[in-house]
Amino acid sequence: MSELDALLRNNRDWSEKVRQDDPGFFQRLSQQQSPRYLWIGCSDSRVPANQILGLDPGEVFVHRNVANVVVHSDLNCLSTIQFAVDVLKVEHILIVGHYGCGGVHASMTGQRMGLVDNWLRHVGDVSGKHAERLARVQTEALRHARLCELNVIEQVANVCHTTILQDAWARGQEVAVHGWCYSLSDGRIRELGMDVAAPGQLQPAYARALASMPVSGKRDP
Repeated sequence: MSELDALLRNNRDWSEKVRQDDPGFFQRLSQQQSPRYLWIGCSDSRVPANQILGLDPGEVFVHRNVANVVVHSDLNCLSTIQFAVDVLKVEHILIVGHYGCGGVHASMTGQRMGLVDNWLRHVGDVSGKHAERLARVQTEALRHARLCELNVIEQVANVCHTTILQDAWARGQEVAVHGWCYSLSDGRIRELGMDVAAPGQLQPAYARALASMPVSGKRDP
């Protein structure tokens, strides 16, 4: 049996198990998707949104790219956010980075990886913006962790500045943006204190998130 045959068999086994456990699952799933959450995360294969949140297919709308970056020139990401907010009416946008992110580490260390280096310049901009803060972190491993967190914080701000969120809030739509960082070492999510549900909350949340960032030691779960 080839690797692809094994994957197809895994799919059949999964489908059969789901139908045994919940006979109406696929009928419900095929009729409508009504997720409350949009997950914007890293493409890393070790960070599957539904499994981490303990939710079924159909409960999380997902966009992923290298180093979970949100920039205003990325029409792919912006289209996903617009569809999630305007059409699906999600209530929460989760920007989820992860510790040990290879893209963040490559940006931090100057490691050349090819075309993706141009994309990772966005992370480099985050590093440059917070260079003084990062310089106070004693070890490379902790600087890596702090940069993963700072990257999330900045991407939350970027989402909040989009016309999509600004227009949604202006019309009174209830949608909040949250910054999280996931740990591969224990499977736990760390909240970064970057939670924004209205335009006036962005700057106070940003200041609190930076003020609460530890310079030494790990962040408690």
